[in-house]
Parts: sequence; C-alpha cells; structure tokens
Amino acid sequence: MPDLERNKRNAIAFYEQMFNACDPRGAVGTYVGAEYIQHNPHVVSGKQGFIDYFERMAAEYPGKKVIVKRAFAEGDHVILHCHQIWPGDLEYAGIDIFRLDEAGRIVEHWDILQEMPKTSAHQNGMF
Repeated sequence: MPDLERNKRNAIAFYEQMFNACDPRGAVGTYVGAEYIQHNPHVVSGKQGFIDYFERMAAEYPGKKVIVKRAFAEGDHVILHCHQIWPGDLEYAGIDIFRLDEAGRIVEHWDILQEMPKTSAHQNGMF
C-alpha cells in the first residue's frame, strides 16, 4: 500500500524546490524516480527535458512562485491544486497530477493551467 502522506509531501517539496527555489536539477535529483514521463506538450519528456525547460523559466521569469492550495493522494497518484504567480501580473490556477513509484519518487506528470480571470460571475474565487 502506498504511503499517501509521504507521496503528498514529496510532490509538494518537488514543486517548492523546482518552482519556488528555481532548482529543477536538484528537485529532479531528490524527488524523481528512474524515469520521468511528461504529458505537458511544452516540455520534452524525460529528466533533462524537464530540467532544461524549468531552468529557462527560472532565468526568464525571476520571482515566479507557486502556492499549493490543496493536495490529494490516492493509490500512486498525487494531485496538487496550485496558484501560480508570474512576473508581469500573470496568474494561473493549475492542477498537477503526479504518479509516484513505490519509493515515493515522481515518475509521471500531467497538468492543466487556466489563466486567472479578471472578472467572475460569482464571488467564490478560484481556490
């Protein structure tokens, strides 16, 4: 049976190190398993593709940050609901889905991003 709390902690720590600390290489070394399958069409699949993409993002968008609003775990998957804040007043609501191996290391990733709207038909917010 997977350790759901460990898997959530690892997925959140991976995101914190990769995105907020701008250290994708270190995050991959610590939290990614033997393989890394990417489903985001803008990022080359594999560890090096991930590192290259997010090193470029760190250089092009200093000060970007992600705030994890909630995390869910079931089986070998973790889902993060996140608020991404980018320089230039760009904000996104995101869902990231990770599959983890038996050791709690990330081996697969999917994501969906939605730009935060300027107006809304309700007061509920995105989070």
